Amino acid sequence: MNSEYYEYQLTIDKILDSGSRSFPDREIVYRDIRRYTFRSFANSVKRLANGLRKIGVKRGEKIGVIDWDTDVYMHNYYAIPMIGSVLHTVNIRYPLELIAKTILHAEDKYLIVRDEFMPLIEKAKGIMPVGMKVISYSDSKEKVRSSLDTIDFWELIESNEPLEEETNVNENDMATIFYTSGTTGEPKGVWFNHRKIVLHAISVSLVGARPPLSLTSNDVYMILVPMFHVHAWGYPYVALMAGVKYVLPGKYDYSFILSLMDKEGVTYSAMVPTILYLLLTNPDAPRYLHVFKRWKVTIGGSALPEGLAKKAKELGITVIGGYGLSETCPVLSVGYYNSAIERLDDNTKFMAQITAGAPIPLVQIKIVDPATGKEKETGKIGEIVVRAPWLTQEYYKDPEKTKALWKGGWLHTGDLAYMDQYGYIHIVDREKDAIKSGGEFIPSLLLENAISLHPKVSQVAVVGIKDEKWGERPAAFIVPKEQVSEEEIRQFLLKLADEGKIQKWWIPDRFIFISSMPLTSTNKIDKKVLRDMTQTK
Repeated sequence: MNSEYYEYQLTIDKILDSGSRSFPDREIVYRDIRRYTFRSFANSVKRLANGLRKIGVKRGEKIGVIDWDTDVYMHNYYAIPMIGSVLHTVNIRYPLELIAKTILHAEDKYLIVRDEFMPLIEKAKGIMPVGMKVISYSDSKEKVRSSLDTIDFWELIESNEPLEEETNVNENDMATIFYTSGTTGEPKGVWFNHRKIVLHAISVSLVGARPPLSLTSNDVYMILVPMFHVHAWGYPYVALMAGVKYVLPGKYDYSFILSLMDKEGVTYSAMVPTILYLLLTNPDAPRYLHVFKRWKVTIGGSALPEGLAKKAKELGITVIGGYGLSETCPVLSVGYYNSAIERLDDNTKFMAQITAGAPIPLVQIKIVDPATGKEKETGKIGEIVVRAPWLTQEYYKDPEKTKALWKGGWLHTGDLAYMDQYGYIHIVDREKDAIKSGGEFIPSLLLENAISLHPKVSQVAVVGIKDEKWGERPAAFIVPKEQVSEEEIRQFLLKLADEGKIQKWWIPDRFIFISSMPLTSTNKIDKKVLRDMTQTK
């Protein structure tokens, strides 16, 4: 039988076309510098795609991007995969040597660089890939002066017509690559094909519509996850798919972010806990209480401390937890209301929504014994293992680590958790961070959560330190809101122990007060640095 059946491919360009067709007048806003409608943005992206082709970018070639959260980056999220090339989101918070190492490992053929990062690239030109071409840009659209021979980014858009013909990109083609933050050794290359990214965006869009977020196309997103970090959790794709106004903050300046949120009517954001803390404690925050009252926030990257969640709630912010990894694209679970809790009392629902959440559509999660792989009963601690249609299939050029990642056909997260009776995940520790004292584990995240409830504590992180008698004992690093003594904290924890909320033997032997927490390249608290600090304090 003769047929002209079309095999529809789940590719990133379909998201762009769908958004510009269904929501042509919705806006993408970059700071107070540039604005686009979805229609004009799609036209601009297709001009860039044509320009990249004309300078010789080939299918399968990797293009690194070094930039803040800008409209230029947003263009590259779509234009590069659209022509069958691969977007490499370079971690700009790595040291120069590590940036160069990831660019070499990824085998980038081109590098798109914001003007303020050009001195960095000039300095590293001797260790960059031979023959790699550099495309540069400035916000002013003036040509960037450099000792390197560069191609002007804006000219690629302005001197070309939109790419109209089909590019025949396959949904199984590699679309993106980036490198993990390297908290457990050398960064590992993680990559995703078009199909995985599209399916992830669909599922995240679906779960965002559930209470308590109840997001609609009338919401305004400002995602405060760096665009180099796991596709900014997929939201640059979700925005066009869901038809929401999308606001890009550029380089993070928290006073400016608060004013931009006010000006553009932002109602939804996603971020790690540190960013929420920095916004709520910003000196300008009291001027924006009206913004907080309409604001909905998803927290991921690390556990949401109960103390921070309650502070946000007091300000009228709807805050929920979420969970995922670089290797999982990243979202696996979110603190939406499932049918088991949607009719329960408000406090039960609040405590559920600030956990790591319940699995989002198409995600399978098990809690297993790390040694045997046997599934744990409800309420019992084990390792989280997962399956979903958007998980990375391998670490780039690293078969040994890939084998460990996918042992037994499930992706191993290395996170220790338990599942409660309502189906919500409670993460208690990373395997590498778990404190083993006297042969028993002390869950650092549960202990941090307890300390965060003290009214004089702003931030807290707990690490294990070597102990001759017990093997390890916990030490708590605290950023105080005001003057507080070690004894005050200890007595507070003893009271929680008497109430059965923690074990008495979990109480840290040391409390170390610091002015600010060291952060990783993705704004998580850097426990490696804290462990080193225990040797000097």
